[in-house]
Amino acid sequence: MQMVTRNRVLLGVAAVGLLATLVVPLWSIGLVAPQYPEGLGMKIWAHQITGDLRSINGLNHYIGMKEIHPEAIPELRLMPMVVMALAALGVLAAVWGRRAGLGIWVGLLLVSALVGLVDFYLWGYDYGHDLDPTAAIKVPGMSYQPPLIGTKKLLNFTAVSLPDIGGWVAFGVLGLAIFLLVNEFRRGRRSPVGSAAAAS
Repeated sequence: MQMVTRNRVLLGVAAVGLLATLVVPLWSIGLVAPQYPEGLGMKIWAHQITGDLRSINGLNHYIGMKEIHPEAIPELRLMPMVVMALAALGVLAAVWGRRAGLGIWVGLLLVSALVGLVDFYLWGYDYGHDLDPTAAIKVPGMSYQPPLIGTKKLLNFTAVSLPDIGGWVAFGVLGLAIFLLVNEFRRGRRSPVGSAAAAS
């Protein structure tokens, strides 16, 4: 079934808007402690990690956590390609104009978002649990996994993990795509009724 023009335009806008996630940070992780009242933080982009990495790596060394080296994280090389592919497929779906194309694109967005969040969680789990047994500071039973989203106490640090601009853009694109799909299916259910009424 063909999509209405308005929904096709909005689909194209959503697809192009997804490219904004390549130029703004996706996620932010902040650390606050009495000795760091101004806080330490890092921002995760589609292709890099920025922020107070040197200070964070220095602190992590004492508790046995691995250093963060953005160039060694394969996801940062893969993510820009995934985003560009999703944007291109969204534009193609808008040009094609069929509801099936919108449905496929929404499915790809959902799968990509789920895989990304699971991968982020697993990265954080490994980062916080795989500790060097020879570290200077060892707290029995303590792990240092940062929260996927929200706030968590880690020793005397409070860690805060939240979507940044790019993350909210991605969620907004996904929300708009789902809205368009629901709108198209509702329109499809109304069409036969309207056609039958017109025929009678």
